[in-house]
Amino acid sequence: MEPTTSQLVDALSESIERALKTHRPVLTHLNADTTWLLQLPNPLDTQSTSKRSRYNIIIDPWFRGPQSDVAAWFSTQWHSIESSVQTVPELNEQLHKVHEIEARYRMNRDPRKISNVVDNETEQYIDAIIISHEFTDHCNKNTLLEFHSETPVFATGPAAKLIRSWNHFKVVQTIPPFSSEDPDWRKGSLQPLPHWLGISRITTKSDALYYHSAILIAFDLGTNSRSKYARINDEAEGIIYTPHGIHAQDLSHLRCATPPLSTLALLHGLHDISLNPFKQLNLGAHNGLKAQRICGARYWISTHDEVKKGGGLVASFLRRKVITLQDAMLKAEAEEAQGKERDNDHADSNKTFADVTFAELHNGESILLI
Repeated sequence: MEPTTSQLVDALSESIERALKTHRPVLTHLNADTTWLLQLPNPLDTQSTSKRSRYNIIIDPWFRGPQSDVAAWFSTQWHSIESSVQTVPELNEQLHKVHEIEARYRMNRDPRKISNVVDNETEQYIDAIIISHEFTDHCNKNTLLEFHSETPVFATGPAAKLIRSWNHFKVVQTIPPFSSEDPDWRKGSLQPLPHWLGISRITTKSDALYYHSAILIAFDLGTNSRSKYARINDEAEGIIYTPHGIHAQDLSHLRCATPPLSTLALLHGLHDISLNPFKQLNLGAHNGLKAQRICGARYWISTHDEVKKGGGLVASFLRRKVITLQDAMLKAEAEEAQGKERDNDHADSNKTFADVTFAELHNGESILLI
């Protein structure tokens, strides 16, 4: 077993064993960039009809090889750090091992459930794929075509159109919008998602290409499985994934979500990246801090900050500012002290940053979201 794969197995196993005791989500970074595995516990009232206790979602999978947009001469990039898994079958094998851990745990707690322990290495353990953008570091054809054709894909408009053109996946759903005009997150529960899970997209109206947008993964795990930090008893939870960043103010209408929604985690990068002097690409930590304050996320997890090996015309125009969390907080404190950032949205969060867990998960690392 390769060292990176072994690290992934150990991280997953440890997180799953802890998660089984708490019935909470597990998030795993599958590469150093922006490929994620989100494992949501099936609500307790549905587990009698499911042979698995976890619903596994892959976000923006790109495991190996180059990614190129427009043409190789224009832009080509490679991972600078080898992904913790190299192929989809390899990932499926690791998830099978995780399933065995879960099955043994459930059997030990209740021997009557031994019938649920099925040693089936051919089963597909990925329940859904989310694609946030059509660019090949998010929508990587070579990686995606390794997934079983029965795996449902939920993608933003241009990405969904592109994926359908491959004639590989049987189900490709276009992710619907979440907005202040239509804040019911349950409308993102498209078939074949379970009724307790919705996937929608938050956009910036002024951004015609939706480059700075976010994916909202909303879920209701039931009263016995909700975070102890939920503000009210009947509140569902959400994870916001925004690899390029979304302008912070565009998250303000999350407060209007119906049913009520508490933001569990924000995935937003630290690095400020621009295509100088033409376009701002990744918004970076200063925007990320504002976004966290507005949405009130319990966790802020950095994403899309891998310094990849690059070539082509675009590489010579890229400008990257590496900003730390401390840099962002010092700037925010200075601006507030000068009266430049007296935004009511900051005061509405009932939380200081001391209540927030910030994490930079390295390649193959996992975190239990409690």
